[in-house]
Amino acid sequence: MRQPDLFRLPQKPWNAGRLIGPKVPLKSKHIWAIRQQLKTNAQVRDLAMFNCALDAKLRGCDLVKLRINDVAMGESIRVRSTVIQQKTGRPVPFEITEPARDALAAWLRVRGGRPDDWLFPSRSAPGQHIGTRQYARLVDKWVRMIDLEPSAYGTHSLRRTKVSLIYKKTGNLRACQLLLGHGKLESTVRYLGIEVDDALALSEQLEL
Repeated sequence: MRQPDLFRLPQKPWNAGRLIGPKVPLKSKHIWAIRQQLKTNAQVRDLAMFNCALDAKLRGCDLVKLRINDVAMGESIRVRSTVIQQKTGRPVPFEITEPARDALAAWLRVRGGRPDDWLFPSRSAPGQHIGTRQYARLVDKWVRMIDLEPSAYGTHSLRRTKVSLIYKKTGNLRACQLLLGHGKLESTVRYLGIEVDDALALSEQLEL
């Protein structure tokens, strides 16, 4: 039987000092603060991407592949759109609210391009869209701007933000499932981190 090496220091766990698990969604006050910072710094593209990410509720791999005609029809910004998810092949609809429409319109005036061009093109690879790693770095920068702990947030924070607020306000899991494009309701339950206490709190609100 192998004897333990008493002179070897114990190996540090890979997750020591790290926040692991699902990335937390942003709160309403965080959304407002990030928007103000991006507006103040005249970061037109980043503001459009941030607002679009919140409304679209897409995975990073789908968000970076949006094309201009996914959000615009001629010179008008769409009120609603639908894209096919890369992971599931399922169509997922999303709304484009007024803050996002205003930000996208401002970005497209700067961006220009044809309807089938990438909405957010890469600055380092001509003809390509922005990469998911660069998108993740932008999210990291945005949360740092308002002094949030960057390890607690990621691209999925933006995907989860709006549906988390919808669930807290309405308790409508089916609506959240449709907005996220999940095939199974169980996936939505896990994704939103719904616990027994949440279910009981909703049940207590109903009077029979």
